[in-house]
Parts: sequence; C-alpha cells; structure tokens
Amino acid sequence: MKVAIITDQHFGARKNSNLFHDYFLKFYNDVFFPTLEEHGITTVVDMGDTFDSRKGIDFSALSWAKNNYYDRLQEMGVKVHTIVGNHTAYYKNTNNVNAVDLLLREYDNVTVYSEPTEVMLGQLPTLFIPWINQENEARTLKLIEKTTCPCAMGHLELQGFRVNKQIVMEHGLEGKLFGKFARVYSGHYHTRSNNGTVFYLGNPYEMFWTDVGDTRGFHLFDTETITHEPVNNPYKMFYNIYYEDTDHQTFDTREYENKIVKVVVRKKTDTKKFEKFIDKLYASNIAELKVVENFDMQEPESFEAFESEDTLSILNRYIAEAEVSLDKSIVQKMIQEIYQEACELV
Repeated sequence: MKVAIITDQHFGARKNSNLFHDYFLKFYNDVFFPTLEEHGITTVVDMGDTFDSRKGIDFSALSWAKNNYYDRLQEMGVKVHTIVGNHTAYYKNTNNVNAVDLLLREYDNVTVYSEPTEVMLGQLPTLFIPWINQENEARTLKLIEKTTCPCAMGHLELQGFRVNKQIVMEHGLEGKLFGKFARVYSGHYHTRSNNGTVFYLGNPYEMFWTDVGDTRGFHLFDTETITHEPVNNPYKMFYNIYYEDTDHQTFDTREYENKIVKVVVRKKTDTKKFEKFIDKLYASNIAELKVVENFDMQEPESFEAFESEDTLSILNRYIAEAEVSLDKSIVQKMIQEIYQEACELV
C-alpha cells in the first residue's frame, strides 16, 4: 500500500498572504493532487503544523484551506491522518487544545492525533507521535520504549538535524531514543535531512529566504517495503539574480512574475543600463525586489560577509565566529526566531 506523507503546510502563512496561497495552490493543483490520482492514493499522513498560527486562524485562510485542500480530499475519498504539531497546539505545554481538532470536525475523513497512538497503515503498525511537551513527554517516551511498531511518524524536535540549510539543531531529544525503529519520519524542520533511520522530509514549498534553492515537495511511502520516494515541487518563490553588467535586452524575466527576487550586484559599470535592467524586472510584475550592492554592517576585519549569503546565514556565522563567552547555539536560535517573526510581518 502506498500513502502520501506531507508536513508543515502552514496554511495561512505570511499573514495569510494571497501571494503565498496562490503559490501553494499551484503546487497542490499541478503536483500534489495529480500524483494522488495517478498512484491511486487513498491515505494521506499529515505530520503537523497544518496551519501556521497556533494563536488563531484568519477566516479567509481557513476558507482557502477547506476549499482548496480538505474539500477536495473528501471528494476524492482520501483518509487523512493529522498529527498535532507545535504550530497547531494552542498551549506550549499541552496538545489538548489544537487547531486541527477544532477546525476540521466537519470532515469525517480526517482523524486528528493529539496523543501518541499506534495506527495501522495498511498492514504496517505505525506509531504516530504528536508534538512532545511537558504534559505528554513521559507518556510518549514510555510508549516509544514499549511499542513494537517498526515505523514511527510524528512532529519531533531532535538534535543533530538541519532546521534549514544554515542551522543544525543542537537542542531537543536525542535521535538514539528512536533507534529501535526501522524508519522514523518527521515534520517540524522544513529542510530534508536524515541519519539513515530518522528522516526529516521537509515542507512542500519555499516560505522564507532561508529556503531559496532548497528542494521541497512531499513523499510517497510504501507500507510493505517501509521505503519512501520524494515527489518534488518544481515551483519556486525566491530567486537570487547575480548582476554582472547583464544585458537587460537579452535577459529573460518571465519566470519572475509574482516572485520575490534579490539582485546581487557583482559588477556595475553603467548605472543607466543597470536601471534599465531593474525596470525590466519590475515590468515583469515581480512581487518584491531587493537589490544588494554591498554590505554596510560593521564587522571585525577578520569577518567577511559574502554576497551569496542571505541575512540569516551571515548573522549565524557572525555569532559562530564571535569571541564571546555565551552559548552561541542559544543566541543563534533566538536570532532565528526573531528573524522568522520579522519575515512574517512583511
């Protein structure tokens, strides 16, 4: 039996941005649903963070999610197993109040898991593990120790895996706690990484500048072989363009329509030609444009900011190289959270 695994969809992301929802919808219409139909998929496992905000829901975001995702799955007769993640749990210390349970009760094909639960996927016993917090940690770890399920799926915060391309998580549970399983699949981190047993599958689409150039999509899981294969999302939202006296007349801007673009200037000898290049980008109806010509941050002589780096990677490397008597991983985590909150305000 093949099932689809998807995670960290973050419906309502970026303050319920229409730009991002249109981008998400292209993935669902062109990639996700056609793949389900092609392979006859009747079961979807959603490994958490289905909605973006744990504090509330924008009504238009909820309407979008129902019209474009849940209604369609219901019409197709697809059963959805939804695991509670940290973005869908209202409180930080318990999963008892959560968005997916409260918002999706009208769908008889959707089952929500706020507690660790053993579930049969076809003939495969599978342990579903929702977000681990103060209230459920002891029960969850006890069930992990006792279960005979060969496979686990959940929303886990484990050490040693990539949060994104720039950051490796240094906090959370140790991966060795899950060494008994043949396979562990998890959401929470948006980039793909694995240690051979634990697989972070990543989210379906780009949401922040830290995602640029990072492969996204969802996965098909075979319950008989306990293996998975990626179905990649070919659509991007963020683009880096490197300007080197580039001829605006021959530069094709069509793919940048409704996209977020950063122009990194490597060489500019003619200001008027550069302005024509920028005008052509604007004429292609890009959603947002940023031009980077130099780095004005005041840094020690030994620190060099590279033009190819994004803001967060520069900050993280600056912290890593700083001579300070602080836990740098904690500072980096704080900076990441602040940076992501700032991105969401845009």
